[in-house]
Amino acid sequence: MGLDARQGNTILYKITFVWRISHWEDVPRRWTVRDLDPSWRFALFEYESLEIIFQREAAQWKANAFTEFGKWMDGWETRRKRIPGHDWCVIQLGVPGVIHGFDVDTSYFTGNYAPRISIQAACLDPDEVPNVPPRGDKTGTAALEEEFKAINKLKSNLWTELVPMTVLQPGYIDTHHNYLPVQLLERWTHIRLNMYPDGGIARFRVYGVGHRDWSAVSQDQTVDLAAMVNGGVCVGYSNAHFGHPKNMLGIGRSNVMSDGWETARRLDRPAVLKVDDHGVLQVPGCEWAVFRLGHPGVITRVEIDTCQFKGNFPDNCKIEACAMIPEEEMESVRLNWENDQDLKWKLLLPVTKLHPHLQHFFEGSAIKMSETITHVRLIMAPDGGISRMRLTGHPSTLPTVNQ
Repeated sequence: MGLDARQGNTILYKITFVWRISHWEDVPRRWTVRDLDPSWRFALFEYESLEIIFQREAAQWKANAFTEFGKWMDGWETRRKRIPGHDWCVIQLGVPGVIHGFDVDTSYFTGNYAPRISIQAACLDPDEVPNVPPRGDKTGTAALEEEFKAINKLKSNLWTELVPMTVLQPGYIDTHHNYLPVQLLERWTHIRLNMYPDGGIARFRVYGVGHRDWSAVSQDQTVDLAAMVNGGVCVGYSNAHFGHPKNMLGIGRSNVMSDGWETARRLDRPAVLKVDDHGVLQVPGCEWAVFRLGHPGVITRVEIDTCQFKGNFPDNCKIEACAMIPEEEMESVRLNWENDQDLKWKLLLPVTKLHPHLQHFFEGSAIKMSETITHVRLIMAPDGGISRMRLTGHPSTLPTVNQ
């Protein structure tokens, strides 16, 4: 697990992010470009389409696939440069956020990978962004003159450097992931990926946390305080065998089962199952996931969605909540959230029966807390899958928390 200190994790960042640098797909609190579709992209040249590097699926190799431009590659590849300069692209992130690292994946680009890259970033207001139409798939083409004029208004060559010029490794199975940490933890909206001088990149992942401008949100507004786009993050879990709990904070409803939280079947479940008077299974174990809200707030509505989970949904769930300071979270992460006696969990949503492939909504008297909270713990029993968790409420000021 990404938050299990027993597996040799290293604390890389001051705000308690615990990452295994070799397994960033297990980073529990992150969005990526592939999760939050970039609004637009601009590429200097596309021998193979820039769009490909944002795909969710891992790159593939097709030995006999060719196009009119040459060998088909599952990634963004530029032609062999024969003019001064280097190739680059500009990407608008799907949501503004704090970037913690990148993965420049060169899968299958072995004799044609980009030998070096650097990455720059900027935080732009909407009125600073030029009107650049989405390029779409323009394989085999260079940027048009009018596109250059528009994009040059950004002066992206002067943006802040997040990753200096760095040598990449070729796209073999043991070297294709090039993980690049970021030390400058600020809010960004756009990034510029430079390749020196040309070549190919299979996939490009941007890892970070959504950072909404909460100053523009009044306390009268209701928002999903747990949503990934609003800065909600998973900070601990018991089991993520088939799907990570961070997926529950994603955009829209799930289209596939893998886009949700699914655990392994618990081995301590009884040989013969029994229920109580309310039809709730009587089982000894459960699975849990802890989330930090994007902003402290008061929850007024809960949604638990089991979309796509038809024969593997949990029997029931409940949600607990509390307010904690960063130091308490850091200590809980260190202990893998086994310090329950030191926390102040209160019941937000009582034990509730769940049903397959269904949105479950709870509000009014079903919500048992009216206090400002910062964290929630979703507990399912005995095991199974949940695709989405929405915690709608009002952002509010966090009261003083006793240390």
